[in-house]
Amino acid sequence: MDFPKHFIFGAATAAYQCEGATKEGNKGRVIWDSYLEKEKHYTADPACDFYHQYGQDIENCRDFGLNGLRVSIAWSRIFPEGYGKVEPTGVAFYHRLFKKMIDNGIEPFVTLHHFDSPETLFKQGDWLNKDMIQHFVEYARFCFTEFTEITKWITINEPSTLAKQQNITGTFPPNTKYNFTACFQQQHNMNVAHAKVVKLFHDLKISGEIGIVHAIQTVYPYSENPSDKIAAKKQDVLENAFLLEGTLAGEYSEKTLSIINEILSANGQQKIEILDSELSMLEEAIQTVDFVGVNYYYSKFVANYDGKSQFIHNGTGDKGTSLRQLQGVGQELLPSGIPTTEWDWPIYPKGLADTLRRINHEFPNVKKIYITENGLGRKERPDENNEIVDDERIEYLSAHLQEVERVVNEGVNVQGYFVWSLQDLFSWTNGYNKRYGLFYVNFETQQRIPKKSAYWYKEVIEKNKQA
Repeated sequence: MDFPKHFIFGAATAAYQCEGATKEGNKGRVIWDSYLEKEKHYTADPACDFYHQYGQDIENCRDFGLNGLRVSIAWSRIFPEGYGKVEPTGVAFYHRLFKKMIDNGIEPFVTLHHFDSPETLFKQGDWLNKDMIQHFVEYARFCFTEFTEITKWITINEPSTLAKQQNITGTFPPNTKYNFTACFQQQHNMNVAHAKVVKLFHDLKISGEIGIVHAIQTVYPYSENPSDKIAAKKQDVLENAFLLEGTLAGEYSEKTLSIINEILSANGQQKIEILDSELSMLEEAIQTVDFVGVNYYYSKFVANYDGKSQFIHNGTGDKGTSLRQLQGVGQELLPSGIPTTEWDWPIYPKGLADTLRRINHEFPNVKKIYITENGLGRKERPDENNEIVDDERIEYLSAHLQEVERVVNEGVNVQGYFVWSLQDLFSWTNGYNKRYGLFYVNFETQQRIPKKSAYWYKEVIEKNKQA
């Protein structure tokens, strides 16, 4: 594989999934703490203890040739209550982390919000409360002016995933199901928050670049049946189009707004609130957004569906146990010949290429694209030689990287690729049995073991440098 010399070969993490230490450093509580304590048999402590073990993880990045790492700042480590008093312990931790990365030749790509709103703000309505937007702006202001060593900033990670899983699938707290009004309103509010933070970034004349990360599940009709094509379009608006238009076009198309209202009407739910002043913010922001990050894991194949919403989440890795049917939208089905993960995610590398082409074609304001997450979750344990032979992951990553190479050669400006994840992490809805890392983590001893995929990735990086 041949990529440009400046290409970023990185990996990705997220604060709540890797740091552990949820009660250290005067960290404030987040939306997940109470939920996991009450509802699950696992918590985010110690996860992979990145809070204490980051040194060896950064050195692993260096030793295996990575030149970029996505990390996120835990909002509640900086502002334990979400606003007001700053916690210096958290500030000092991130300065140490960033210094370690930079000293080892690892460029930090830093996300401000990665699914972990402070509990105080969550109780006030989280992203459904428009007051959250200004709290987010002030948090961003502090980070921009404090962490001047950072030159790559990401506003929000996967607003689509957060809005859907909080309000439709019920798999993220507050575990609401099938509230499409809340889902679309939250997506819009996050679009506005992103726009205001982008404006702030440039008003402050911060040196560097800023963008947003979207989880894009490329949507295809299950068949050529016209009703399946309509269902696929509705699913795309729910998954992708509303957020892409708001953050990359600076406006919502009449077609997208019409489809949203169709979905809301089919579910007997009220329309969302979009103010003219908010639309002006979206339009202004797209002139200065520097990049978009694409998180891609799988595509969806959607057919017409006339029944009530039913959603069963596969959180165990027992293949074939999921069910995804949404009233007024459609149902997800699997065409023959397409493999899936143990968690029922279709493996379809072409979907990544089609998404990159779509962004390049439909959103000319986009200056550059990074693949900010791509990876395969597996159940894993070391073999008798204390090795992790993850050929399935290598096959997955290789196939997707080949699609990235293809679109780069077509002229799409993709400038980096980040494997999810650097090391095995805590999974939001699966706990610890779903492993994505290039490095295996023994969660009891915190030992790191490079998987076969880590050595493969190192070789890919080295060959690209020599090309």
